[in-house]
Amino acid sequence: MVVPEKVALRPPISESWRRSRDAGVDVTVEAAPLVFDRDVIADAREAHPLDPHLPVLKGLLRRVADETEHLMVITDDAGHVLWTQGPPAARRDADAIGLTDGFRWSEDAVGTNGIGTALATGRPEYVYAAEHIAHVLHCWSCAGAPITDPDSGRVIGCIDVSATVRSLHPATVALVATAARLAESRLENEMRRRDERLRERLLPHLRGLGAAGLLVTATGRILIPPASTGVPGGAAAGEGWQGRRVNVPASGGAVTLPDGRTAVAEPLGEAFLLRLPGRLEGPGGSAATGRGPLTGDAAVRTVPGAPLLTLSFLGEGRPHANLDGRPVSLTLRHAEILAMLALHPRGLTGDRLAMCLYGDDGSAATVRPEIHRLRQQLGDVVRARPYRLGCAVEADFLTVRRLLDEADVAGTVRLYTGELLPSSDAPAVRAERDELAVRVRRQVLDRGGADALWTYAQTEPGRDDLEALERLRDILPPDDPRLAAVASRSDRLLNGDP
Repeated sequence: MVVPEKVALRPPISESWRRSRDAGVDVTVEAAPLVFDRDVIADAREAHPLDPHLPVLKGLLRRVADETEHLMVITDDAGHVLWTQGPPAARRDADAIGLTDGFRWSEDAVGTNGIGTALATGRPEYVYAAEHIAHVLHCWSCAGAPITDPDSGRVIGCIDVSATVRSLHPATVALVATAARLAESRLENEMRRRDERLRERLLPHLRGLGAAGLLVTATGRILIPPASTGVPGGAAAGEGWQGRRVNVPASGGAVTLPDGRTAVAEPLGEAFLLRLPGRLEGPGGSAATGRGPLTGDAAVRTVPGAPLLTLSFLGEGRPHANLDGRPVSLTLRHAEILAMLALHPRGLTGDRLAMCLYGDDGSAATVRPEIHRLRQQLGDVVRARPYRLGCAVEADFLTVRRLLDEADVAGTVRLYTGELLPSSDAPAVRAERDELAVRVRRQVLDRGGADALWTYAQTEPGRDDLEALERLRDILPPDDPRLAAVASRSDRLLNGDP
């Protein structure tokens, strides 16, 4: 590698030069590499969390870009340029070095620059003229600020202002930092709305625990229920933990709390129920079980003390259930019955349930002994006349249905680990399984970005989905480590190999 001319470097720049050299960046590089073709960049934009907020960000930066001949750039977390805005002269100069849609501006691609260096350090950075390690950028100056998703805590992109000048006005650095904070505040507002929906939907489960409990989001954030909600011990036990993060296994299990104790996380669709150590008396129930009397079929889903049944029926492996945190062993037939009752909260007659399970060959007499055996497992939460569930229910397949209705692609692929009860031949289960599979696939192909497509490709239905793999092959940048696996699997399918 040719060593660049000697210049006095600020500490952030010298550190960036070291990283760039370690990555093998050549100072004679002429332009950033192209990673997104024009026909796929629209998919990458639509899948990015900043897409809904683009009008506000462009509005904030438009006047600066147009009046000062500067270019505004927004990238994803890897430095791939998704959006640019600026006057024609600035765009022509930017095109010559690849500072335009679809090109990559990470430090390991073009060396020190306002985008890549800000993403590498996680803080606003500015780079002037010869501070760029690449000679072709010595006539450019740029200021970039990373954007952090308040939900996941990850950097998801960068806002940059660049121009062919030896230095930028000091206010430019403050401007990009302000724009990044604006984006983060809007993302935080979205997050708080999601949190409130989670609390509203899941607080009845907390009230019925009979023990101190908290909610944890899929990203590991602790949600403290307000004391006014009547959740026994949750707010007090988690005092000071609001927004703190814990590492929760995808399928739930043991979790280390911020104070070092161990709790148990129980999956509740797109959230987890965190059962804190110790047992407290719940309203109308015992400390040992957390259950109380069930009064009234219509109100059973919200009455304090109602049991909570969680069902995990998606993907390969044995279906499993938990009743108030207690594992319940299920046969496939019992899982099919629970799936039908969860899908029909108002209940099913014996004849109708038999039709769902056996088709025309079924009868109410066939169903009756199975219901009796299921009651031995679950107790009186399985009601009769009609058959229904007298408890609160959280099921992974129901949550996926709701996320599909909300067009939440990221949430859908995170929870859709595979088909619904894939070993089941029950007619109604097959129909629900097929409908879910078609809806998930269509939404991933129509609206999903690289991460959503990759996650889907790891499921049983997505593993051999040639269209999904070919789309992913188009979207992934050349240096993405996932590309080799995608290309290999896609080629195998195209060649008809098993």
